[in-house]
Amino acid sequence: MIGSLLRQVALGATGVRGEIRRVFEESRQGGGKGLRLPDMLELFVKTISSFERIYICVDGADELLPEDRSEFFRALRQIIQAAPNTRLFLAGRPHIRRELDKHLTEGANIIHIVPDQGDIGRYLSRKLDDDDDRDPDLMTECLKNDIMKTMLEKASEMWVGVTPS
Repeated sequence: MIGSLLRQVALGATGVRGEIRRVFEESRQGGGKGLRLPDMLELFVKTISSFERIYICVDGADELLPEDRSEFFRALRQIIQAAPNTRLFLAGRPHIRRELDKHLTEGANIIHIVPDQGDIGRYLSRKLDDDDDRDPDLMTECLKNDIMKTMLEKASEMWVGVTPS
């Protein structure tokens, strides 16, 4: 994830692209496996320090593997501490809230979002009806009801974490 973020900001920071390429190529020389996380973090912070403000948006933070999630949150904390111009926006399901609090509580605001169940229900119903129009034999009324119930329950379990502006 950090490598992907580095690649994205490097596209907008023309002054450091050459340095990033050089460091990456040096890390692969002699059979190396490429940049390690500490090197990526250092390059990332150096790159974003040239911007007045940088926003990191990560949706589905709960979908990271548990063994990778803590390391990613620690890396985000390091970025925020080293680059105060960084604003963070994370979205995910509540089961990782405790882990998020452990790594990113300082200066973070957690906003609990409750989606409008009526809007979601109408949207799902329309989409399921569209599928039914394509092939009526694929969807039973029982299956449609199960999908609606499950999706509405899951949609109510959303949170968003942001750092202050």
